[in-house]
Amino acid sequence: LDRYLMGRQFMVIFIVFLINMSGAPVPGAELWGLPSWVTQIFLVTGFAMILLTCMVGQLASQVNASHCMLDYINNYFALFTLYVAMTIEVTGVMHVSYLIAIIVAKLAGKPIESKEGPRTGFKALFFWGRVLFSIGVLGFALAVTFAALFEGKTTMWEGVPPGVSIVLFFVLMSA
Repeated sequence: LDRYLMGRQFMVIFIVFLINMSGAPVPGAELWGLPSWVTQIFLVTGFAMILLTCMVGQLASQVNASHCMLDYINNYFALFTLYVAMTIEVTGVMHVSYLIAIIVAKLAGKPIESKEGPRTGFKALFFWGRVLFSIGVLGFALAVTFAALFEGKTTMWEGVPPGVSIVLFFVLMSA
């Protein structure tokens, strides 16, 4: 289940970014003669697409799945989604989260409960290789994000210093 959830979370993030990019406004767009500050808040920052994605794309399917769970997953599209999620997990893109879980468990002094046996030999090498790959991907993503924040290539409001942008980034990511 953990592996499926890891891949599924990556698909959710990917779809949200894809929807946000495809629904981004053209520069200088106006909406029904509304004041520019309303356009700035809803269109330029992407807040309108966040609301649309949550209400139309995610909320309806979650409500449907919670009330008709077996009917919701008893189809070939759900099976396809499972295979895609498992494939994403096997690539190791998200394995840094396993490293975080291991560190938190060690700090808490509690063992991680698993139905799998301990990793030995090739399995351990393959696992830690994917963890290193994931750390590299995360490092690259952070470098690109920080470069965009420092160069002003984001939708952050004008006048906000890059240092404040980075603090806000970490606050919002940890919330």
